[in-house]
Amino acid sequence: MLNLRYKEKTNAWPGFVDLFSNLVIILIFLLIVFVFLWTTTSVFNKKSGIQTVSKLRQTNAEQTALIQQMERDEREAKRLLLLAREELNSNESSFADLSNAYEIKLQDLESQTAQLRTQIQELQNTRNLTSQYENEIAELESVVARQKNERADLISQIDDLQKKLDAQSEMQTKIANSEMEKLQSELAATRADAAAAHAEYVIMSDKLNKALADKVAELNEMTQYQSEFYRAIKDAVGDRTIMRPDGDRFIISSDILFPSGKYTLSADGKKQLKAIASAIRDFETKINPNVKWIIRVDGHTDNKPVVAGTHGYRNNLQLSMLRASAVVDELAKNGVSRRRLVPSGFGDLHPIELGDTPAALQKNRRIELQLTNK
Repeated sequence: MLNLRYKEKTNAWPGFVDLFSNLVIILIFLLIVFVFLWTTTSVFNKKSGIQTVSKLRQTNAEQTALIQQMERDEREAKRLLLLAREELNSNESSFADLSNAYEIKLQDLESQTAQLRTQIQELQNTRNLTSQYENEIAELESVVARQKNERADLISQIDDLQKKLDAQSEMQTKIANSEMEKLQSELAATRADAAAAHAEYVIMSDKLNKALADKVAELNEMTQYQSEFYRAIKDAVGDRTIMRPDGDRFIISSDILFPSGKYTLSADGKKQLKAIASAIRDFETKINPNVKWIIRVDGHTDNKPVVAGTHGYRNNLQLSMLRASAVVDELAKNGVSRRRLVPSGFGDLHPIELGDTPAALQKNRRIELQLTNK
């Protein structure tokens, strides 16, 4: 780097020598002009002309000697300048070599410095890690010491607990022996109670079997009565498609009992219920008096919504209950015991047939009579 900067500089010695030579020549010229002017002025002065000429000669001789001395000095200066130039060139060559050597040495030093910095940084990191490890070791030693103390405390606590457990175990053994004796006594009493309970169970089982047998017989008898009941009603109302038995119940279409949307019986409906009431009265005399039976009167409607503002009910559930109650009242009016009649309403919750066709809606509007036991 220094070598390159030095080589880029301009050598000023040749220009300096030329400038110095020109200045000497100019000085000599000015001295000649001055001497000429002074001599001319002095010569033309009549009073001091001789003295002036003498002085001019002396001055001229002095000037000549001075000029000769200056020329000798100039030649000596040129010689010295040439020697200086040669020495300078030699020094420049030596300086260039020294600069190159210095640059190489400087690069080596910079490389070594970088290495030293790296080593210093690594050493610093190592010191940091060492310090960190020392801190961690100190913390671990502190933890180990604390754990040793805790272990000693735990051992002491375990010893205390063991002593307490031994004492409790001895006490519990005594309590357990006492409880065992008590349990054995209770077990003997329980076995006696179990024997008595077994005997009572045998008696109750016999009673339950008899009751079940009676109930089965009653149900069989009720099934027989149901068949006779539906046959009697069918004979009473005749062969009409709007009245039909269905399993354990007898279905009557609401269309022959009530006008549309009403719960007051029509004349034809009252006529049909009068015939049904007569059949029920005749059938009542045939049933065993020990059989507890009732006739459920269930009202059902279609799924058409109730017209807003309808007087007497707000929905189909209320309409079905009102119709079932009207049938019960009419049957009771015609001699059927009211205690045998139970009205209930289901609205449109249990349709026979799904859909909105006129046939489906007509089937769902119905009164069901079901003979059953209480």
